[in-house]
Amino acid sequence: MKIETFIRHCMTGTALAGLLATGAWAQSSGTSSSSTQSTDVQRDRKDLHQDRQDRNADQRDINHDRRDLNNDRADRNADNRDIRHDQRDINHDKTDVSNDKSQLAKDNAQYGKGSAQSQAERKDLRHDQRDLNHDRTDRNKDVSSRNADQRDINHDRRDLNKDRADRNKDQRDINKDKKDLHKDKHGK
Repeated sequence: MKIETFIRHCMTGTALAGLLATGAWAQSSGTSSSSTQSTDVQRDRKDLHQDRQDRNADQRDINHDRRDLNNDRADRNADNRDIRHDQRDINHDKTDVSNDKSQLAKDNAQYGKGSAQSQAERKDLRHDQRDLNHDRTDRNKDVSSRNADQRDINHDRRDLNKDRADRNKDQRDINKDKKDLHKDKHGK
């Protein structure tokens, strides 16, 4: 064999070995890039699923807070009606007490303090005064209940606003995860 042929065969063998090594390297880097891409897609899908669950949980919280808010408003409005009713009763009882006092003064002047008419008027006056005190107690309880309901309403409003902010944040996360998933799939 001539030396030139031998060198040509060696050069061809080296070139083929280089080509094979380059091809193998390209395939191995393509496989790791593909596996990296697939793990990114899996991670983005998992994030997307978790964010959707969070958003749905926040929406359930929002619905619950709305129901609580509406119930508290109904309770407060009922308490306001009771307060108005009790105030009308108080005003009526005050009028009765005032009339009974003036009638007692007339009976005392006309029949004397120990007369049956005066005693009946005093009994009626005590009864009206008990009614007045009872109506005031009812009104004060209703005012306390109304104030508690108003505090609940304020608390539920804060919760509702917080839950809405959480839901909106989760929706932004979902949109971001969708974009990331699209980028990982299509490489754009």
